[in-house]
Amino acid sequence: MKLAKLAPFAIYAAALIPLSAYADDKSDERIKELVYEAILENPQIIMEAVRLLEERQQQDQAAAAATVLKAERDRLEQDPNAIVLANPDGDVTVVEFFDYNCPYCRRVMPQVDALVEQDANVRLVYREWPILGEGSVFAARAALAAREQGKYEEFHVAMMRMQGRAEEASVLRIARDVGLDIDQLRRDMDAPEVDEHIQTSMELTRALGFNGTPSFVIGDALIPGFVEADVLIEQVAAVREAKNQ
Repeated sequence: MKLAKLAPFAIYAAALIPLSAYADDKSDERIKELVYEAILENPQIIMEAVRLLEERQQQDQAAAAATVLKAERDRLEQDPNAIVLANPDGDVTVVEFFDYNCPYCRRVMPQVDALVEQDANVRLVYREWPILGEGSVFAARAALAAREQGKYEEFHVAMMRMQGRAEEASVLRIARDVGLDIDQLRRDMDAPEVDEHIQTSMELTRALGFNGTPSFVIGDALIPGFVEADVLIEQVAAVREAKNQ
């Protein structure tokens, strides 16, 4: 039977078999010939092979993500050094990684606000993940330090609504506007808890495979990039439904 008459998956599998697995050079050459003939007779085989490969990669990525989520669930959702807003006792946790210099993070804030306004039982965990330069690092450190003066949320909202880039001068200007003591803020920016929070964010995002901001974790779902409120609401509802089954 010609290889072209076999199922596409069989063709794809045959094409991936290492040549070293065959007994002799003649077998190797014949396999090459059969695969080549099959592709010439059925060019769509290539697209099918690509589709199968993409499906396999997605399955592998999903399995890897599930393993990481199982291992890192506590750090993601229960880290005492993270920022918890909305309802601290909520039954579904939404984790967001963000950078103050990310325009999509600024755009997604109203979407997250809409989720929280509609669902009073959402627990929101913020993770500072400064990846867009020194200004982002300074801003993240200042935000984390603002916790010591009880003004994290106020400072965070003002930073997300600012115009232009977050740099030392603009960050300190906003800090003054929200009533932060700048001398204390500078001291608190060097606290070990600030270093630990940022380092943990780096470790978690690397493990989860995130490569940009914003990025969300809701239940077992990894959601990279800007997302509408409706998607967040649907995902929270799915997590809640799964818990109740």
